[in-house]
Amino acid sequence: MDWVGNPELWIALLTLTALELVLGIDNIVFISILAGKLPPAQQGRARLVGLALAMVTRILLLLSLAWLARLGAPLFTVWERAVSGRDLILLLGGLFLLAKSTHEIHDKLEGHGEGATAGAAGPTFAAVIAQIVALDVVFSIDSVITAVGMVDAIPVMVTAVILAVFLMMAFSGPLSVFVERHPTVKMLALSFLLLIGVALVADGLHFHIPRGYVYFAMGFSVMVEMLNLRLRRVSAPPLRLRSRY
Repeated sequence: MDWVGNPELWIALLTLTALELVLGIDNIVFISILAGKLPPAQQGRARLVGLALAMVTRILLLLSLAWLARLGAPLFTVWERAVSGRDLILLLGGLFLLAKSTHEIHDKLEGHGEGATAGAAGPTFAAVIAQIVALDVVFSIDSVITAVGMVDAIPVMVTAVILAVFLMMAFSGPLSVFVERHPTVKMLALSFLLLIGVALVADGLHFHIPRGYVYFAMGFSVMVEMLNLRLRRVSAPPLRLRSRY
């Protein structure tokens, strides 16, 4: 395949990479929140392992498009509505995301605080990775189906996935630190995961919510929160230097 002499492939690659980055935002947020429950020494490794597994999952799905196409075949019928393997994966993944996000929000609002949970054992590295893998499959199916609908060249799709994941790896650390540093941003991120969970459940029930609406709502909310953070910094009283005399 002549990449250099085919500008259409380059445009498709750039477009698909950007799209994979947008579709991967919810994945980064989910991985960052789960990794934040581990000891600081393990958080960076958990983020990298989670994103690497997401990349492997996407590539394997792209290389097995025949199996992915069979996921759309009806398995059984409920109330005269056909249910496929893809529907079940999206439905179960969306319900898991709703439950996990609700639990995290409840823990932040009604939880026991750091002091009361200091003696409790936190999740293990393997448990966090297992949760990441479970959601990677759901996010990857959504991402791969979108990619297949845009480009029919497997090498272009695989290259776009690899580029997007490497960019996500580069920015996952600063993003995680930023989310952990600002509690309101973390709550907003959990709300995004709730929204994505609702969209996945709706897709599993054959009620498609256009992703453009979802990501516009997320982008607008982030813009408002950035203005709030800026306002709080400007309005914060300056620190007074204590006199030495």
